[in-house]
Amino acid sequence: MTSLPTGKPPIILVETAFLASTASLLWLFNYYLPGIPVFRIFFPIPIALIYLRWGQRAGWMTALVSGLLLSVLLGPTRSILFVIPYGLMGVQLGACWRRQSSWLTSISLGALLDCIGVFFRFWLTSAFIGEDLWMYLMARIHGLAEWIFIQLGILAEPSLFIIQALAIILILFSNIVYLFVVHLVALLMFEKLGNPIPKAPAWVDTLLDL
Repeated sequence: MTSLPTGKPPIILVETAFLASTASLLWLFNYYLPGIPVFRIFFPIPIALIYLRWGQRAGWMTALVSGLLLSVLLGPTRSILFVIPYGLMGVQLGACWRRQSSWLTSISLGALLDCIGVFFRFWLTSAFIGEDLWMYLMARIHGLAEWIFIQLGILAEPSLFIIQALAIILILFSNIVYLFVVHLVALLMFEKLGNPIPKAPAWVDTLLDL
């Protein structure tokens, strides 16, 4: 890990503590107000911002402090559900943006990381409640797969492989859309804060102009 820049540790510590608290409060608000999905968009934003401003060590410290704060407020189980994937995602996005990686790279890596987080959440929640939530999801996807087969005129019963593949595709697509929205928010916010992320593709600029 890189060391903190010399001569500026106070401001780095203050910003790290502030943005770690911000990330924790966003997760806390989302926990008590689950009907407001806009909070989820901002989960990785504070961690990515501190990484973009001060580098690797500050980014990891912000993710770690956020997890510790949530562990005190909500317990270790809900804390780890923030760290995986959103804490790690904030570090990943900050690293990609600091290195001026393309949107395709940062969105792809973020979507894969979010997929890991989804499967981890299924596993951890299933272990605590004693039920296989993945099989519950498969039952829901089975109905969607049957509807698709009917629309396509396919009379066969969808296999378990097709159902699982469809579930993974839907999760990945949802994550890509989510990461794209996160990038749009960061594009608009970080420019005003003096820490712009890499330039958006031309078609995104056209979309924003419209």
